[in-house]
Amino acid sequence: MKFLLFLLAAISLNIEATIFSSKAIVHPEVGKNGMVVSQHYLATDAGHFILAEGGNAYDASIAVAFALAVVLPRAGNIGGGGFMVMFDEASQKSFSIDYRETAPEAATKNMFLASDGSVDRKKATQGVLSIGVPGTVYGMWEVHKKFGSLPWSELLAPAIKLAEDGFLISPFMADALNKRYKKLGKYKNFKNIFYSNYPVQMHQRLKQPNLAKTLKTISANGVKGFYEGEVAKKIDTFMRENGGLITKKDLKNYRPIWRETLQGNFDEYKIVTMGPPSSGGVHIIQMLNILENYDLVMMGHNSPTYTALLTESMKYAYADRSKYLGDPDFFNVPVRSLTSKEYAEKIYNKIKLNSITPSDKVLPGSELKHESLDTTHFSVADKDGNIVSNTYTLNSGFGSGVIVDGTGILMNNEMDDFVSAPGVPNQFGLIGGEANKIEPFKRPLSSMTPTIVLKDGKPVYATGSPRGSRIITPVLQFLLNTLVFKMEISDATVVPRIHHQWKPDVLMLETGFDIQHAAKIESLGQKIYLSGPGTALESIEIKNGLFYGFGDTRRPDSSAKGL
Repeated sequence: MKFLLFLLAAISLNIEATIFSSKAIVHPEVGKNGMVVSQHYLATDAGHFILAEGGNAYDASIAVAFALAVVLPRAGNIGGGGFMVMFDEASQKSFSIDYRETAPEAATKNMFLASDGSVDRKKATQGVLSIGVPGTVYGMWEVHKKFGSLPWSELLAPAIKLAEDGFLISPFMADALNKRYKKLGKYKNFKNIFYSNYPVQMHQRLKQPNLAKTLKTISANGVKGFYEGEVAKKIDTFMRENGGLITKKDLKNYRPIWRETLQGNFDEYKIVTMGPPSSGGVHIIQMLNILENYDLVMMGHNSPTYTALLTESMKYAYADRSKYLGDPDFFNVPVRSLTSKEYAEKIYNKIKLNSITPSDKVLPGSELKHESLDTTHFSVADKDGNIVSNTYTLNSGFGSGVIVDGTGILMNNEMDDFVSAPGVPNQFGLIGGEANKIEPFKRPLSSMTPTIVLKDGKPVYATGSPRGSRIITPVLQFLLNTLVFKMEISDATVVPRIHHQWKPDVLMLETGFDIQHAAKIESLGQKIYLSGPGTALESIEIKNGLFYGFGDTRRPDSSAKGL
């Protein structure tokens, strides 16, 4: 009997060894027929249910998006917007859709400037004026029209049930709400829904009947259930009565945009990502182009030299972001130049290993020819070879704090992602210029970076991250960790990360970064800030016919579930 148990144990270990890397510190979830990864376990369950019912990756993604609007109100939404990148197996093509919010028709360049010319940051981030025209519902509708296989109503059913029956608030969500009571408790509708009992207790049941009613309307009437009819009327009335700008006309005229994916080559891989008005894809490719000139493995992962090199690359990318990135329908973004190997080589020639360049010495585009904190990401793959990488947001945590009367819709504060005044940082410390000024119908610049990696024409990774200005750099480091250092996706996710965004000239080192290495970097003249846990990557790897998923432990409610 003992021998049999020993034999069974040995067989089990052998099976695991064929699936997982023996060097991995933590292991991902494994599936044979698909994978769903999101920032909340109940939304992951919703997507998994749709896959199990025969839906494809697009169907499951729509279910996840609507479920997150219920269970992750700090970022999941129908009152915000975002970007989705897809690889479609049937056509062997990649696609991307921009369902970013737009500025209302009545928006003006100087709408957040005080009489003395300073930016009224409170007005730009809180209340009705901070709200852009939401795009999420229309974006999901367009994806369903193009790629969906199950009926629209089936995809919204899990979200409706969660809103109607309620769900138990997790410790993480309770903590997030309690920390923001001073800011959000002043909004009547928000207080009635989320602070009916304060302080919020973990495991208390949260029901959202008005949101359930709105979701039912969208379920029955499709895109018109949000952008026309009773819901649109309620949004219009609320805005007029409270000094907001969004009108029924703004809602009716909103359209998402199918855009060409932005693609770059790195070693044997093709990087498929989002182009403008997302800045993330441009700068991911730009930095990878710079870094491929170095022997990164020889440097060693997170060594002082490697960290200094990443820091310098980030400075140049974010400097360019400040000047050249914006809505391509309003500004000629020099994408081709920024993502060219030639431009990367010019930056490479400026970087000195084991040296730090002060940010004031890094100028945007000096060699260039002209041509939230709370966001959330999910990744979904199906057995047929389709894969989805989606990032969407309300901007900062819980958006504007505004919930439209009678709808349960929590609205974004995306107007702060525009430049209110050139050279003045937004709430994330990001600086911009003329390319990202406020204009009617324009889409604000974003850092969202939904990304898919192909090898030999087939998807091998899908990843993305939340958190405002700190979205781009974790995606970069995940790609380096997997593609260069060959880490299991779980290890590639949990290892400490760094972040530098040009200005302020501070290198953020995440908790767990080697202190001796930090001291060495500081000795080179780089100011350092030790931060807590950063952004949450939600990633999928496809390897040897299996699906690997990992929900970042930096967000305790994250979950991966394989089919």
